[in-house]
Amino acid sequence: MTEHGYDDTILDSNAISPVGKDGRPIPVTIPVVLAPGVRVVYTTRLGGVSDGDFLGLNLGGKGGDDPAHVAANRAALSEEIGARLSLVGQVHSGVAVDIDDRFGANTPYGYDASEAVEADAQVTTLTGVALGIFAADCLPVMLADARAGVVGAAHCGRRGLQAGVIGATVRMMCGKGARPERIVATLGPCICGECYEVGDAIADEFDARFPGTGTRTRFGGRGVDIAAAALQELAAAGVPRDNVVSSRPRVGAATQYLSADEELASLCRADGEGEPELEARIGGVRHSLCTLENPLWYSHRRAALAGKRREGRLLALIVRD
Repeated sequence: MTEHGYDDTILDSNAISPVGKDGRPIPVTIPVVLAPGVRVVYTTRLGGVSDGDFLGLNLGGKGGDDPAHVAANRAALSEEIGARLSLVGQVHSGVAVDIDDRFGANTPYGYDASEAVEADAQVTTLTGVALGIFAADCLPVMLADARAGVVGAAHCGRRGLQAGVIGATVRMMCGKGARPERIVATLGPCICGECYEVGDAIADEFDARFPGTGTRTRFGGRGVDIAAAALQELAAAGVPRDNVVSSRPRVGAATQYLSADEELASLCRADGEGEPELEARIGGVRHSLCTLENPLWYSHRRAALAGKRREGRLLALIVRD
């Protein structure tokens, strides 16, 4: 066992049944302990009932997937993590919402305000409620002040970062008793700076707002590093750099664990989004958190490069137990 309470031994994922007693797929998730009594969970593409372009555990309801599949995936996820989901309609804004007075289960899996509440961050003091952030290249940033009993989750795409969504989240948390110097945070899966090609004008604008975040991508063009920008925004909001917990060790271990997984291998052969064989796909992963590189994640950019117009969404979640 490690100091974090996880067993680092890599097991054979094929030895574990992919379905429950009722025959339904079991969502494959990656947990990260962020603070005492606070956990973060990242969903993968594995363990869902969606098909076609959304193959696997698609949790996004706006892309054109069968609503019954999305609902089944969400209900299975809620059961797997033992918490009710809280979902809002993300619009790449700087808006954060307080869920405490809004939350009321209106679906089998929890609270779905995606059609009524437009926001890109959520904050709560409730226990047993998992604040969910949809992503398929954008960056989920999860935050907690365990002493104050406040957690937050922010959807940080390029536009949301420029709109100040992280600062808005921290301010709302502080309004509920948190203190910036006590807040711990972690950055979830997102497209990395070596893969996020945006062109000269956007790169110049973003780098002017977040100095040093401009990149030269592996495709040869100009890009940006949204994770690096998020770190700047956390610092500007008063969150100490030492309070940012890396999710990469857990995600890297999970990627290794699933590197011979039969379901993931089948998904890679069917998705048409890169090398068809899992060994080659995993061999090309340089950054396990990069949504474009790692086949565990949904990626809008990877799908677009494959000529697809539709793609699923993962969820990053934070919950007080």
